[in-house]
Amino acid sequence: MDLVIFTVRRGQLQVLLIERGNDPFLGCAALPGGFVRDGETLTEAALRELQEETALDGHKLHLEQLHAYSDPARDPRGRIITVAYLALGPDLPLPVAGTDAAGARWTPASEALDGGMPLAFDHAVILRDGLERARSQLEHTTVAAAFCPEPFTIGELRHIYEAVWGFQLDPSNFRRKVTRSEGFLEPTGERRIPEVGRPAALYRRGRASLLIPPLLRSSEVARPYGAA
Repeated sequence: MDLVIFTVRRGQLQVLLIERGNDPFLGCAALPGGFVRDGETLTEAALRELQEETALDGHKLHLEQLHAYSDPARDPRGRIITVAYLALGPDLPLPVAGTDAAGARWTPASEALDGGMPLAFDHAVILRDGLERARSQLEHTTVAAAFCPEPFTIGELRHIYEAVWGFQLDPSNFRRKVTRSEGFLEPTGERRIPEVGRPAALYRRGRASLLIPPLLRSSEVARPYGAA
C-alpha cells in the first residue's frame, strides 16, 4: 500500500516524499508505503508504515482509501497490486525518516508533479489522483477543515482552498458561501486580534461531513481574481 499525504505549509500544498533506502529505485523519491503484514487490515498497515517511514502519527490525520493500482508493469519485482490512501493534516511537523527510508521531506506538490522530479514506480500517477481527490473533496465535503488547526479564521480556511485548488478566491463570496453552509463551521464566540486590521472571528469544524450546497471550483466563489 502507498500513502499520499498532504499538508499546507507556508501557504503551499505540500506532499510527503521519502528517499527510498532499498532497491528497486534506490535513492529515488517515492510516496511512503510498504507491504501489508499477515493479520493487518489495509488501514492498520497504512498507519504502521506512516509511523515507520516518517514518525508521523496517522491517527491525527484525515485518512481515506484512494484507489487500487494493478498495472502489471508497475513494479519491476513482479505482479504487485497496491491500494493507495489519501491523508490530510494541518501544518504537519517535519518528518523523520525511519528504518525503511533513507530520508523524508515535505515537497511542494507542484514541484513533485512538474516532471523534474522522477518518482518511483507509478507514484506520479497515484499522486495526481490523490491531488484530484483532495480538490474534489473540498468541493463536496468539509474536509478542508482537517488542514486547519483549531480555532481558525475564515481567511485561514480560504487560504487552504487556494493552496489546494491552485488559485485565489474572492474573499467576500467565499465567506458568504461557507457561513451559509449548514454545519460546516461553528463560531467559538472569540476573535483573534491581528497586528494589522480588524479582529477576525474564530471558528471550529462543525458536525456536517457534506457541503450542501457544494462549493464548486466553477462557481463564483472560485473565480480567480481578474477573471471576466
